[in-house]
Amino acid sequence: MEGSEPLPGIKFGLNELSGSVGNFGTIFPLVLAVSAVAGLSLGYILLFFGIWFIITGCYYQIPVPIEPMKVIAVVAIAENMSAGQIAAAGIILGFLFFALGHGKWLDALEKYIPQSVIRGIQLGLALLLVKTSLGFMAGDFLVFGLAVLLMAAVYVVARLAAIPDPSGIILVGVAFGTGVTLHGFPAITLLPLPHLVIPSMSDIPVALGTLVVPQAFLTITNAILATSLLTRDLFGQEVRPARLSRTIGLMNLIAIPFGGFPMCHGAGGMAGQYRFGARTGGANIYAGIFFLLLAFLFASPDTLGLISGGFYGALLVFVALELGRHGIKTESYLVTGLIAVLSVLVNMTLAFAAGMCLAYGIRYLNKPGRENTKD
Repeated sequence: MEGSEPLPGIKFGLNELSGSVGNFGTIFPLVLAVSAVAGLSLGYILLFFGIWFIITGCYYQIPVPIEPMKVIAVVAIAENMSAGQIAAAGIILGFLFFALGHGKWLDALEKYIPQSVIRGIQLGLALLLVKTSLGFMAGDFLVFGLAVLLMAAVYVVARLAAIPDPSGIILVGVAFGTGVTLHGFPAITLLPLPHLVIPSMSDIPVALGTLVVPQAFLTITNAILATSLLTRDLFGQEVRPARLSRTIGLMNLIAIPFGGFPMCHGAGGMAGQYRFGARTGGANIYAGIFFLLLAFLFASPDTLGLISGGFYGALLVFVALELGRHGIKTESYLVTGLIAVLSVLVNMTLAFAAGMCLAYGIRYLNKPGRENTKD
C-alpha cells in the first residue's frame, strides 16, 4: 500500500461492527438466489466468503470488501448455469487476475475500455436481474409486492433521515423471520466434508463465451480500478490495482475447486461499509466471523427453503436498482443502452463486443479534423 499516512491498524468496536454489514444487502440476495438456482452448496459459498473477509481485513487493514462476481451470479441465475460452468469461469478468472497482478497490464487496459461500455454491462445486469425476478414472483405475487413496498418505505425513511439505506438487510431479515414463523427455526446442520468441483472440458467453452469475457472487464474496471481509487479517496492510502488483482486471483484459485463461488472486490461494497462506519480491517473480520457461523451451523437446504420465491424476486430487484443506478452514470447513453438491450436479447459477450465497436466508431466520427480528410 502506498501513501503518506500510516496504516490504520485493525480496530474493533461498534463502528466497525456496524460497517461490517454495509455490503450484506448486495451479497446475500445474489448468494441465496444462485445457490437455489444452480444447486451450489450454500455452506461452502459462505465458508469462503468468511475466510477471505478475514484474510483481506488482516492483509489490507482497511475494509476492502469481498463480493460475488455479479456477471457470473446474474447470468447463472438467468440462464440456469451448472456448477461446472460456474467453476470453470471462476478458475479461468482466477488465473487471469493472478497473472494481471504482475506487471503493468492493468494500467494499459484502463486506457482502452470506455466508461460507457462498463456502464452498459452494469445496466444490462440490472435488466437481467429484473427479468429473472419475474420468474421468482410468479405464483407469489402478494409476497413480492409487499416486499417491494417494504423496500420502498425503508428507502424513503432512510433518505428523510439522511442515513444509509438499509432496505436490503431489513428485507433479508424479514424474509428469514417470516420463514421461521411459518416453518420453524432450521435445524443446526454442521458443514459436510468438502468435495472437489472440477469442471469438464465441455464446460469451458460455455464459461468463456458467456461468463468470463464480460465479467473480466467489469472486474477490472469496477472491482479493481475503481476500488483502488476509492481507497485513496476514503482512507488516504492507495491500494494499487495490481495488488487487488492478485488477491482476487488467489481467492478464486483456492476457493472454487472446493465449492466456493467466484469472488472479487468492489467499490460499491467499500462505499457501503464506509457509510455504515467501517474504517479498518476489523469490519472485515466481524463480517468474516458472521459468515463462518452461518456456514458451519445454518447452511442447510432447509435454510434456503425458508425464503419464498416472492422474497427472492424482491431481493433481486433491490440489487437491480443498485446496479442500474450506477449504470446510468454514462457519457454515452447510446453505447450504454445498446449493450444493456443486447445483454437481455442476446448475451453479454456479444453485447460487450458491439458496445466496444460503437464506442470507438463514435470516437472516430467525432475525431477533430476528420472532416478535412475527405479532401
